[in-house]
Amino acid sequence: MGFWPNDCFAGASVLVVGGTSGIGAAIAEAFASERAEVTVTGVNDREVKAYAGPTSVKAVRLDVRSSEDVSDLIGSFKRLDHVVNCAGVIRRTEELDPAVFADVIDINLNGSMRVCAAARPLLARQGGTITNTASMLSFFGSGVVPGYSSSKGGIAQMTKSLALAYAADGIRVNAIAPGWIATPLTQALRNDPVRNGEIISRTALKRWGEPKDLAGGVLYLASPIAAYVTGSVLVIDGGYLVS
Repeated sequence: MGFWPNDCFAGASVLVVGGTSGIGAAIAEAFASERAEVTVTGVNDREVKAYAGPTSVKAVRLDVRSSEDVSDLIGSFKRLDHVVNCAGVIRRTEELDPAVFADVIDINLNGSMRVCAAARPLLARQGGTITNTASMLSFFGSGVVPGYSSSKGGIAQMTKSLALAYAADGIRVNAIAPGWIATPLTQALRNDPVRNGEIISRTALKRWGEPKDLAGGVLYLASPIAAYVTGSVLVIDGGYLVS
């Protein structure tokens, strides 16, 4: 028997959007370790083929910018218990260009909404859950990544709003807000001695987070332990925001 009540994830159908690498892959692996039936998505065939997680996890292609792609994928499921939205991009100062800004919003925010809306009928049958991926930048701005910051602020508000809208269907909607996590998206910052030092110095636990550090929070939000939790944004940042 696993840690979670009554092996609650055993046999559950879990979709981790953007789960072929980084944070999403760690979350998918955690669900798989609890004997869930997990599907992860990558934006193209290259990402799908490169997926190196548990062999029990199914990897498929999904571009969240396409409503048709989202509808086709969700339509392929007979049952869906939990959805985790992890698909996201960051373009840094390129986001000051309105066209790039719009693309980042379309992937990070609109893409998550497309998945939530398409999955709602299936999740309603199970009284399922949605966990979105917000950020520290849901709480403060950044002149370097305006599109990313705006999208993550939107994720926090979308999560709260959908928690209200989907409650009548028995669907709980929450989000995690990761801090500085060691993934390919943050490699450049970790390679910069000055910026790396600033980040570690401000983080109370004095280290970068690992993708696996987020998995427990997601499983908690999806589990019966959190049966009375909806509309919450769970900060998992090693104490960065309180420093």
